[in-house]
Amino acid sequence: MTEKSKGLTRRQLLKGSATTLAVGAAATAQAATVIGVPQWVPFDHNGPMHYDTPGWQFFTDAEATAVEAIVARLIPADELSVSGKDAGCAVFIDRQLAGEYGTFSRLYMQGPFVQGTPMQGDQSELVPRQRYRLGLAGLEGYCQKQFQKNFSALTAEQQDKVLTGLDKGEITLEGIDAKLFFQQVLGNTMEGFFADPVYGGNRDMVSWKMIGFPGARYDYREYIGLHNQKLNLVPLSIIGSSAWTKKG
Repeated sequence: MTEKSKGLTRRQLLKGSATTLAVGAAATAQAATVIGVPQWVPFDHNGPMHYDTPGWQFFTDAEATAVEAIVARLIPADELSVSGKDAGCAVFIDRQLAGEYGTFSRLYMQGPFVQGTPMQGDQSELVPRQRYRLGLAGLEGYCQKQFQKNFSALTAEQQDKVLTGLDKGEITLEGIDAKLFFQQVLGNTMEGFFADPVYGGNRDMVSWKMIGFPGARYDYREYIGLHNQKLNLVPLSIIGSSAWTKKG
């Protein structure tokens, strides 16, 4: 068979198809500039459980009280911001645990589970829900044994001492490694403090206002040429406002 009798080559066919698609797209595309508030609802089909979702979704009341006490000490109120509790960090953690994050459903969680090196990071077989349930139970057991009180009833100084002991691995909790539990709560608390308020934390965008972050704005074109200037932009959430309720 000669080269000429082969007809269209695969390369010619692909090239022709791409050109046709490009022309068709150009003919139907309607470029537009969005002005004002975008006309869509965030997470319209898969909304997160945030501050408008009533009640605690994962924590029991006792667990929620303990977590609120913990986040209040991890991020204490000062002249810069409210506490982690008042910023909604416990609400953020509760909503995350009630969702896919709580079960690590998107991660590979099959064994064997072997203690890793520091460079390998977390190798625990426990998912976040288990870590909180075991960790909070172990924490209350420890506090009852040492102080005959729940963690939330301790003085601020006693709470800081306990949290420091967890961080350094100097305290033993039943059912879970104390340091693993502390790192879990600390990481989630920081996430809740700085995340978009739609997820339940960062009440009234307090952390964004503190650091000067303008939030989830979709258009910065008018500010691109404004170098070395303080813009004083009011932060915007994904939902567009800073409305927040303390707990559903």
